[in-house]
Amino acid sequence: MFIKQISVFLENNPGTLREMTELLGKGGIDLLALSIADTQNFGIVRVIVHSDQIDSAMKLLKEGGYIAKINHVICAAVPDRPLGLCELLAIIEQAGLSVEYMYSFLRKADNGSAHMILRLNDGQKAAQVFDMKNVSMLSQEEVDKL
Repeated sequence: MFIKQISVFLENNPGTLREMTELLGKGGIDLLALSIADTQNFGIVRVIVHSDQIDSAMKLLKEGGYIAKINHVICAAVPDRPLGLCELLAIIEQAGLSVEYMYSFLRKADNGSAHMILRLNDGQKAAQVFDMKNVSMLSQEEVDKL
């Protein structure tokens, strides 16, 4: 079970993140989650938006001169308590998987869970393992309802 994430490459210069978020905001795109990782020369901004806004967001970004692509990631629910994330990471480790990146999406959902966005080295295997270990994964439709 995967959701779509938009990854945008930004030059590592003052104002570029604001400019990108302003472009999306003026285009009516609501950012549900955002993560940024930087290197010396560029940053990668990862965003989650409602599925009905993905195409519009990509069009705005490309017309604005940004390099952007869509990735498939997992949105996993973890117990929102101490060691909740550790338990998920133990499942990942025991399956021989590794985390490429991860960021928090939502805390204190109605069911008492936190939600993490994960990109793992083998997403298909991770989805199978999570299903076998009863780790709840949100579908794109469920994310859209948040």
